[in-house]
Amino acid sequence: MKIKNVVVIGSGTMGCGIAAQLCNANIPVTLLDLTTEITEKAKERIFKSRPPLLIDKSKIDNISIGNINDNFDTVSQADWIVEAVVERIDIKHNIYEKIFKSRKNGSIVSSNTSSIPIKILSEKLSEDEKKDFCITHFFNPVRYMDLLEIVKSENNDLEKINSLKTFCEKDLGKGTIVCNDTPGFLGNRIGVFAMQVAMTEAFRMKLTIEEADAVFGRPMGIPKTGVFGLYDLIGIDLMADVLKSFIKELPENDEFQKVAKEIPLVKKLIETGYTGRKGKGGFYRINKTDNKKTLEGINLENGEYSISKKFNLGSERMDIVNLINRDDKYGEYAWSVISKIIKYASSLVPGITDKFNDIDEAMRLGFNWTKGPFEMLKEIGVKNFFDKIDSFENNKFLENLSKTKDENFYGERQLYTDLETLGKIKPKATKIDKNNSAEIYRFNDFNIVEFTTKANALDYDSMDSLKNATDKPLIIINEAMQFSAGVNLSYTMDFADKGDFKSIEKFVKYFQETCKHLKYSKYPVVSAPSGLALGGGFEVLCQSNFVVSHTNIVVGLVETIVGLIPAGGGCKEMLWRWSQTDEARNDPDYAPLKVFEIIGYAKTATSPIEAEPFKYLKPDDKKIMSRNSLLSVSKKIIEQNKDFKIPQEASFQFSGKVVYEKMIKMLEKLYNDKTILDHGVQVGKELAYVLSGGDTTVDKKLSEDDLYKLELDAFMRLIETQKTQDRIKHTLATSKPLVN
Repeated sequence: MKIKNVVVIGSGTMGCGIAAQLCNANIPVTLLDLTTEITEKAKERIFKSRPPLLIDKSKIDNISIGNINDNFDTVSQADWIVEAVVERIDIKHNIYEKIFKSRKNGSIVSSNTSSIPIKILSEKLSEDEKKDFCITHFFNPVRYMDLLEIVKSENNDLEKINSLKTFCEKDLGKGTIVCNDTPGFLGNRIGVFAMQVAMTEAFRMKLTIEEADAVFGRPMGIPKTGVFGLYDLIGIDLMADVLKSFIKELPENDEFQKVAKEIPLVKKLIETGYTGRKGKGGFYRINKTDNKKTLEGINLENGEYSISKKFNLGSERMDIVNLINRDDKYGEYAWSVISKIIKYASSLVPGITDKFNDIDEAMRLGFNWTKGPFEMLKEIGVKNFFDKIDSFENNKFLENLSKTKDENFYGERQLYTDLETLGKIKPKATKIDKNNSAEIYRFNDFNIVEFTTKANALDYDSMDSLKNATDKPLIIINEAMQFSAGVNLSYTMDFADKGDFKSIEKFVKYFQETCKHLKYSKYPVVSAPSGLALGGGFEVLCQSNFVVSHTNIVVGLVETIVGLIPAGGGCKEMLWRWSQTDEARNDPDYAPLKVFEIIGYAKTATSPIEAEPFKYLKPDDKKIMSRNSLLSVSKKIIEQNKDFKIPQEASFQFSGKVVYEKMIKMLEKLYNDKTILDHGVQVGKELAYVLSGGDTTVDKKLSEDDLYKLELDAFMRLIETQKTQDRIKHTLATSKPLVN
């Protein structure tokens, strides 16, 4: 069936998120709650939300609002009715009674519950009503979290469930996995268990919270918050409620029961208001002394706080085999946690799903893990795992695997989707090259470059891979959360600390050469960004021939924040794009002044719709709701451009000193208003000199190489200043800007 109209009942966090995502997909949606005043405020929250729930704020009026007394007749027009009210079964049952009396024949009804089983939700429904009822468990925030679990029952019309899955995948852009009706479904069952194992093992082994978070983080392919940081982020009190729900729903012999037991220190934190970031603090807290903020961490043994010191494990690169083989307590901790997660996840097959790799995908999509438990097992190796593991009684999956010793047990990835994704084709592709920062794959008659560093930050090796992959049509795409957060500042500062500025200059020049090579390559280059595409990441993207953008991007040139200017062609490309406007044809200063404002303020866009007015994206760039479709759309572009013609090189004409003086006046006002300080003025002057064309006049033509040189020279003058180095070091240490 076609879903053309949706009603969402309940305008809390999840109801608002679901309504906003439907709005993003251009699906008319009505949001209902107890009173219209409640839904009016909810609509206002959606509009003002940060990060924004809407891809395009101008579409806010596509969300209609009402209340469940006066406007319930809207249910009769809906193809899908989503219940997202409080987790009280009596309230939900009353809502379902009203829905099924009012709905049109054949419409789908679902609950967004995260914890109540479908058999309890549907216990008062008739057999016919149960056919059309399921759980649609979205993850928060709905726009940004890819996972959607559709929980089915034995009563369901499977054809209808599959049509809902297809709609949610293609129209709403969700990674949609169908699973059985078991406590916690897929993601939360494994994800919360993993958190509890990581926590209880840290207590048992007397690790500090910083040590545990350093191990149960990027080295395991898990987000950098680790376990204690994640506990604080979610809310310690909320996690306690989640655990109580699991304790209640799961049988006594379930391994979850052991790790879900109440921990005295956790109980004390909740009782004293230390519920995490939303409270006075949690395992970590910010302490103010003498107007100075200090991050403190709790001692798991005595409950006292002291200054938190980041623990250096030696490497943040994901390498599970080396991690579990370390001959120290961190290797022991890693193995204990990983082996328990693998044992627990495998013990649930086929109970929660008969496709074990759906569990891996749920952890990727819902918890941002790089690899799920079965991929971890694959990386460790079947023989190595069984040589190391202690016991696995009553675990049919592991018992069978221990007999077959099949190192190739994993099979295909991403079985939950029919779309041709990067994850699906990588195992079939030929690996052409690999270095510390990127990998090159050959698939059919095109190449793929995937960055592999932390936040996909760019360095010399990244550029090498891009340059070496242009012997065929090229797609630049990643499975990781970010396209690229920009140039690796730590890499740059390593040279600066040694006073080796020649190496920095050599790298920036190579970056420029690589970007120019991409733009004027013999074959088409397609960038397919999702997540962050900032600074150098944007410069790679904007000098590709084509762009296929996921709707969830954050894009922009942010170098001025760290006391630098874009030097990989970002200034040049933005000048060229703004020079093509009608205004610029009549006024040579129009483009430089526009770009000066955009780059000077380090403006970013959080969607393709926001990116177009800045000209970060062009109208003909593709904008895709489903991240899983990025590769197939990119492939289609390559297929349509078999007769690709190399673009003509750009040239520029600027007024030089005339427009430079206009920019200086803007800087003086900002300085007098105390918006910027001394170094902000210096950075602004360097940016102004580049964007004005340097020592030029309006009748002189500048080439792209001229602009590249202006960028490079300005970048080098700034990186050699102590104040820019101070900015970079401060940002690397705190993730916050330094104003100096």
